Amino acid sequence: MALVMNSENERVQHQRSFSGDLVGITAIMAIGAIGYFAFPDNLALLTRMITIALLVLSLDLVTGYCGVATLGHAALFGSGAYAAGILSVHYGINDPLLMMLAGVAAGAVAGLLSGAIILRAHGLPQLVLSIALIHLFHEFANKASSWTGGSDGLSGIAPDPIFGLFEFDLYSQTAFFFGMALLLIVFVLLRWLVRSPFGMLCRGIRQDPLRIRAMGGSPKAAFIRMYVISGAVAGVGGALNAISTQVVGLDSLSFTQSAEALVMLVLGGTGSLFGALSGTVIFILFEDYVSAANPFHWLTMVGALLIAVVLFAPKGLFGTAAAFVSRRKEARA
Repeated sequence: MALVMNSENERVQHQRSFSGDLVGITAIMAIGAIGYFAFPDNLALLTRMITIALLVLSLDLVTGYCGVATLGHAALFGSGAYAAGILSVHYGINDPLLMMLAGVAAGAVAGLLSGAIILRAHGLPQLVLSIALIHLFHEFANKASSWTGGSDGLSGIAPDPIFGLFEFDLYSQTAFFFGMALLLIVFVLLRWLVRSPFGMLCRGIRQDPLRIRAMGGSPKAAFIRMYVISGAVAGVGGALNAISTQVVGLDSLSFTQSAEALVMLVLGGTGSLFGALSGTVIFILFEDYVSAANPFHWLTMVGALLIAVVLFAPKGLFGTAAAFVSRRKEARA
């Protein structure tokens, strides 16, 4: 009897997970389609939104699912961007897929290095280490100007047409659709990852690391693995940014980039891939609209929005909405 009930529970859980995947894929495609027809002359903004969404998703893996405090995640994003750019400018390899692979590899290596250092501390020292790392990455890129272009940026990136058919034009149509395909692939893979035994282990370590150690698990090893995966995802975003804009600047390795990514994650809700995506979309659209409407005081309006969210929706906009819907379902049941 117990086996039958467990099997039934697993079947129901699998159906719910599959439904969540379909909902997520449908929502991403629907928002992408709405954006494409609503902003036909500003696809560059939508492509930038996709690149930043990949960065925020990668940050959610270590902060939301592992509980690791970091303000240096742009180091992984920038590593991917520079790797793709250097491959094109200095080695003449302009295939977008190879450039993407270079970004993934560089992001993963940067994630391994960052994780090995940051995870040696906890709490506030951990946060300080992450800030120190982003400044070190930024300064290294600035000094290695023969490879990175330094403060002038790395220009001359010329990606070939995808499959020899779709050129990266000034209207960003190819970049937009390429970015949407990457985002969908990454989202599906991350949905599988966070539901896997490894993903559940990371959640368990975040909640009770002592119990996991008592069971024979290694919190540090699990977190470093997640950091490497997170770096690979951030590297996808960085490489996409290099391919779409055809230039890489030091701003991709800036502390501001890291801080804004954390703000977007908190805005949507930590520990949720949907929260990371919704926070990115809301923040970038709000920032773009407000800065255009009031170029002198738009930062004040952004600050007011963030204060309101932290005070009245501490789980983030998506997290609060999901909790409200869950309570309504329980009340009806």
